[in-house]
Amino acid sequence: MQFKLIIIMVEDERTSSVLDAARESGATGCTVLNQARGEGINPAKTFLGLSIDSQVDVIMLLAETHLSREILETVARVGEFDETPGTGIAFQVDVEDAIGVQHQIDALAEVVEDML
Repeated sequence: MQFKLIIIMVEDERTSSVLDAARESGATGCTVLNQARGEGINPAKTFLGLSIDSQVDVIMLLAETHLSREILETVARVGEFDETPGTGIAFQVDVEDAIGVQHQIDALAEVVEDML
């Protein structure tokens, strides 16, 4: 079974809805790193040297290759990434190998077989 790593950086107030959408689209688990900081085209605003931008969460999830695009598009739609600048970004990269995911493979085997 082949996997993609989906990395999502999202405003912290949108994390729960993005995670729910990812699960509904086929994600079987994730890791969330809280309180990251990102910067886009326009630098973050400051007040007396303190940043006043919102915190972002970084979500990392392994997704089976056949499910990954649907998860990616759903996350972007729910997070309003294309509609509202600064709400988040998501991308996927190929995973050459993964260890410790046998329980995910077992859970996804039927789903993926039905797709093929």
